[in-house]
Amino acid sequence: NTALILCAGYGKRLNPITQNIPKPLLKIKNLTLLNHCINLIKNLNLDKILINSFYLKEQIKQFVKDHNYEIEIKVIEDGNNILDTGGGILNLMNKSDEENFLIFNPDTIWNKDYTHEINHMIDFYFDQKLKNLLLLVDKDLSFDKNLKGDFGLENYLVNLNSKSFIYTGCQILNKSILKNEKKNNFSITKIWLNLIENNQLNGFESKLKFYHVTNLEIFKRLQDL
Repeated sequence: NTALILCAGYGKRLNPITQNIPKPLLKIKNLTLLNHCINLIKNLNLDKILINSFYLKEQIKQFVKDHNYEIEIKVIEDGNNILDTGGGILNLMNKSDEENFLIFNPDTIWNKDYTHEINHMIDFYFDQKLKNLLLLVDKDLSFDKNLKGDFGLENYLVNLNSKSFIYTGCQILNKSILKNEKKNNFSITKIWLNLIENNQLNGFESKLKFYHVTNLEIFKRLQDL
């Protein structure tokens, strides 16, 4: 019922434009990246969105305040220090009574074409009684051909045997996955690698063309699509 959107990062690879605007508020096709993400979540008929913030956090807050999305949205600060991806997710989870969360990075250009795919992913997650599930895409489908693969994927299990798949920026996590974390600041990649070691990280393949705002050059090229 609840989606998390990670909006705390500095967006340094898009300097100088992110020196004054947080990356989620950059526009593609006259819509901010955050807008694209929220619109997809609305299409998925979820009830609530939690957004974390740190860098230029007042702009994120004001943006949400200025838009009526007809879905409950709360912006939650990382605190005095940025919490990295894992810490940011854990902080958001701790502000909710939910057990399972759909989590997005707004760096990807999310659109309505993902609706069917992610609904199928959600059904698979609950049908298989999983605790984690990453949406991965074959790197051949990436608009940015310089992006290297992150993982291999075989029979819905993520591995490091090959690097032919890219993490899209969408995952489902159960709160229990992070229950043993003592540190506030940690990367979600550390959690994934621990799960892979035990053959416990699950993947779901996306068949859609993958558009990711990697850096300034790619951002400019995406404007011309």
